[in-house]
Amino acid sequence: MRLAILPLALLVLCACSPRSNDTSTTDAGAQAPAAEMAATSAHEFSAAIDAGDFEEHVKTLASDAFGGRGPGTPGEDASIDYIKTQFARIGLQPGNGSDWFQTVPMVETTADESTSLKLDVAGKPQELKFGTDMVIGTRTGQADISVKDSQLVFVGYGVDAPEQDWNDYAGLDVKGKTVVMLVNDPGFHVHDAKMFDGKRMTYYGRWTYKFDEAARRGAAAALIIHDTEGASYGWDVVKNSWSGPQYDLPAKDDPVPRLPAQGWITGDAAKTLFTGAGLDLSRLRVAANKRGFKPVPMDAKVSFDLKSSSIEKTSRNVIGLLPGSETPDEAIIYMAHWDHLGTHAGEASAENGGDNIYNGAVDNATGVAGILEIAEAFRKAPTPPKRSILFLAVTLEESGLLGSKYYVAHPVIPLDKTVAVFNIDALSPIGKAHDVSVVGKGSSQLEDVLNTVLAQQHRKPVGEDNTAAGSYFRSDHFNFAKAGVPALYLESGTDLIDGGTRAGKAAAEDYNNHRYHKPGDQFDAATWKVDGIIQDLEALQTVGATLANDGQWPNWYKGNPFKAARDDMHPIPATAHAVSK
Repeated sequence: MRLAILPLALLVLCACSPRSNDTSTTDAGAQAPAAEMAATSAHEFSAAIDAGDFEEHVKTLASDAFGGRGPGTPGEDASIDYIKTQFARIGLQPGNGSDWFQTVPMVETTADESTSLKLDVAGKPQELKFGTDMVIGTRTGQADISVKDSQLVFVGYGVDAPEQDWNDYAGLDVKGKTVVMLVNDPGFHVHDAKMFDGKRMTYYGRWTYKFDEAARRGAAAALIIHDTEGASYGWDVVKNSWSGPQYDLPAKDDPVPRLPAQGWITGDAAKTLFTGAGLDLSRLRVAANKRGFKPVPMDAKVSFDLKSSSIEKTSRNVIGLLPGSETPDEAIIYMAHWDHLGTHAGEASAENGGDNIYNGAVDNATGVAGILEIAEAFRKAPTPPKRSILFLAVTLEESGLLGSKYYVAHPVIPLDKTVAVFNIDALSPIGKAHDVSVVGKGSSQLEDVLNTVLAQQHRKPVGEDNTAAGSYFRSDHFNFAKAGVPALYLESGTDLIDGGTRAGKAAAEDYNNHRYHKPGDQFDAATWKVDGIIQDLEALQTVGATLANDGQWPNWYKGNPFKAARDDMHPIPATAHAVSK
């Protein structure tokens, strides 16, 4: 069965839109609005999960016409209109009452990138420049942040973990001070498998936690020392992610403590700083991995005037609903973030081939295409699911998982009636694999259902290849997990049928080094192999169909930190029963 439609395959007039090889127009605001975009080609969509359909969605969403899908830009209008149009074509209902959209309030803040950090290091001046040596910003929404002669203190990993008997802030008052810290967890840089979770990053290793903890302590500012191994990405990823507009929820919608200023410094800049202060950074890295580490005040002070422009805006989640036939008040959620990094004014450099559009084909046009394909399969199935299926395309993932954070605070299906969440973020177009990567493997009973489905595909589940990257804490399912809802997050396998693990890991490394959060993340019909992605989507759809029809109420495994939140959800729906293990 194939349905002929005229999709929103959008094309902006060349004179209005920045192009990959056109440096004459570099402002995302110069793009033609979505209303001026016209459908250019017809595509027949199949009722099944289909490679051609998947590629059509990705090709459209990752086209230059969408301008990198930046929140608050014309690219947002094009993106959410495309998703809504596809939801309606498939036959879903608006998921937020009578509305397809959930408005997410946001504050857009753009730092003055001429800002520099002026350091007094043992009586001698040093200067760190934005982009080259450091990045810095504010989440406060304030136009002017002034820090004068703030003493620097090295606080190791910046972690306070009582259950690990670990506190890098023990006995330290950091009010008015600037804390400097390492990325990742204690034990990581010395390869101590007995400390924290060994090579697997915990939430304490994430930069978001470190800034939040420094804010709770009252620091004036916080700086994380970048290293590629510890962060799992290079400096260019940090620079690209922190350049241009940054987004946050308004303080009234997310009343957690916020630092006046926060940022990163390069490893080279940190080495120069520490050496100037009479300290050996390499030795301190080792010392910071020993229990009982004491913070080290530095013979250095920092001053800066950070000017930012801020404006309150809104962005939107897109929600489509397939009502259940028997228990429509209970729901399974399939989720993907539609946003990416947009178009960066003034960055059409020779290094990226004159391209300033961050198209985000893998990250995350593949995820949006995935939930559209799964929605099509559910809607066109001979028998409707007994439970409802909610399809959620969230905004502002790249800005700190903000769209999903807002949804969790304002769910359209109560969280105690939400059976499970399946998050699709950045599927790899590298072909079929013998395995599937379960990020955070060993977390919940959703894996029991998944394992049965994978066995039918003659594939096996494995943990994520790079556990040090902390991937479980870097995508939207994490907000649901913190609230107690079991969440499953898969990545494409790396033990490829054609080339094995060597080829799979090489492909992953190539993407991470050359396309992740870069203009090079584009759809390429000549090189993409999506048959493995189709298998992944079929597996996710089958797991969801199982849960939608057999009344299971999966939980987290015993010992998981999110299980208590799930157990506290009352009442558990009467139709539910737990998964046995």
